[in-house]
Amino acid sequence: MGDARDPAAGIAGTDTYTEWLYESLRNLAAARLARQPPGQTLEATALVHEVWVRLRKQEQQQWLSRAHFFAAAALAMRNILVERARARRRVKRGRDFVRATFTDAQLEQLTVDYEAILTVNDALEALEAVSADAARVAAMRYFGGMEMSDIAAALDTSVSTVERRWRLARSWLRDYLEAP
Repeated sequence: MGDARDPAAGIAGTDTYTEWLYESLRNLAAARLARQPPGQTLEATALVHEVWVRLRKQEQQQWLSRAHFFAAAALAMRNILVERARARRRVKRGRDFVRATFTDAQLEQLTVDYEAILTVNDALEALEAVSADAARVAAMRYFGGMEMSDIAAALDTSVSTVERRWRLARSWLRDYLEAP
């Protein structure tokens, strides 16, 4: 048997399964990063490697299913992107100052992107106080790009429950984000 923290542990054809997991994570990361503005310095491969390292560091973690693994990966991806956005904000506010010339459109694009990640993260944290389950569903959809059936499997609940939580999350987040 392999390492219990390894999502491929104990599965026949482990090398093939590990390759499939890696490629699936890379596709999720690429899809998430494709929504970033041009000039994004984080590549899908680097994001996947960071996600993998974080998942491997989780002590005593046993993956109950592929969906459970991808839910944890979505959370790790969220945390990595938020950390990068916060670091980018610090840089923008003057830390590690380097003089550069940008057009207004380039600056606006950079600001919107990283500010949006932080805004969504803040909104999800506020939603957690109202409904932790709805916040988990929203994070898995937004940061992990997971389908409803995969989220249901990860949360060990029905697809209809996940859809209900997603409707609550979308409505609540829309109200939260549109508030003055």
